[in-house]
Amino acid sequence: MKTKILPPATLGILGGGQLGRMFTIAAKTMGYKVMVLDPDPQAPAAEFADVHLCAPYDDEKALEELSSCAAVTTEFENVNAQAMNALALKTHVSPSGDSVAIAQNRILEKAWIKQAGLNTAPYLVIENDQDLSQDFSHLFPAILKTAKFGYDGKGQKTIYNQEQLQQAFKEMGSVPCVLEKRLSLHCEISAIVTRTSDIQIECFPVAENQHKNGILDICIVPARIEQHLQQQAQQMAKQLANELNYIGVLAVEFFVLEDMSLIINEIAPRPHNSGHYTLNACLADQFQQQVRAMCHLAPAKTTLLSPCVMVNILGDSWHDDGSEPQWFILQEAANAHLHLYGKKEARKGRKMGHFTVLSDTNEQALEQAQALQMTL
Repeated sequence: MKTKILPPATLGILGGGQLGRMFTIAAKTMGYKVMVLDPDPQAPAAEFADVHLCAPYDDEKALEELSSCAAVTTEFENVNAQAMNALALKTHVSPSGDSVAIAQNRILEKAWIKQAGLNTAPYLVIENDQDLSQDFSHLFPAILKTAKFGYDGKGQKTIYNQEQLQQAFKEMGSVPCVLEKRLSLHCEISAIVTRTSDIQIECFPVAENQHKNGILDICIVPARIEQHLQQQAQQMAKQLANELNYIGVLAVEFFVLEDMSLIINEIAPRPHNSGHYTLNACLADQFQQQVRAMCHLAPAKTTLLSPCVMVNILGDSWHDDGSEPQWFILQEAANAHLHLYGKKEARKGRKMGHFTVLSDTNEQALEQAQALQMTL
């Protein structure tokens, strides 16, 4: 059995954005010290960290210093997986660099999902111009996605025919891509699982996710689908985590098709935007679970305390003159919880914070959350 890492040990994290900030707050609350590596001098996590290494993610000196931590994790998948594997030679790293490498490449990701015996949307891989000679007609209409570095709707384009495909592939730089059949959906959901071993694994309640312009807008918990489908999603997330021998917090996003079947869309090797509701609505939150997993502690219970709705706050909510939204409206709602990420500059499409509304039912929470969203 691995030795448990206990306070006041120092934990390290690659990335100091909002996920790194919320991890840092959780770790500090649990008694740990935190070292953050992020090249941004105004990284949101730096405000709470004991040490901020302001350097590129592949900086050898900074990585050497980070390796002095009792354990290291990451807040995003587009980190250098090789750097994580190098860190693993000197300290405990969770999740592994190999797991991150799979999650940051859609081609590898889909292959592993299928290896686990789980379904994805029909797709074909396009790695070069020669691959464009294949017959793709059975996939149209489709979505062309770059294999790497796509998030919040970036690196994606809807395709209706072969000519559009050739043009889009060229516009994307002729980099490896997947062409995925666009399916008719009932809704989108996500399940966030924490695994430390085959027998130590917990899954949060399933969230129903609504997007705007490719960016998560609203999460409804519990998801408005049959209980057996929620349980199936949780079991599929656990099955995939076991197949990957994954240690840490893993977010699994699903499509619920019109026939109410489930397929996996993509995974994220970290806490996820759709899991922010756990900060207020569950016995433990996803960032506490991230700490527990990297410290060889059993995952905490994930019981939902209240139906809720989480709403993202983007830079679009700031006024044209740069003034802040009307926070008092949220602050005066006794069952609403505001979380701001400490970012200095508001830009359209940039995630600046979120709020969560707790109520007796998810429908009541949704009605109130949408009303509050309109007043910001």
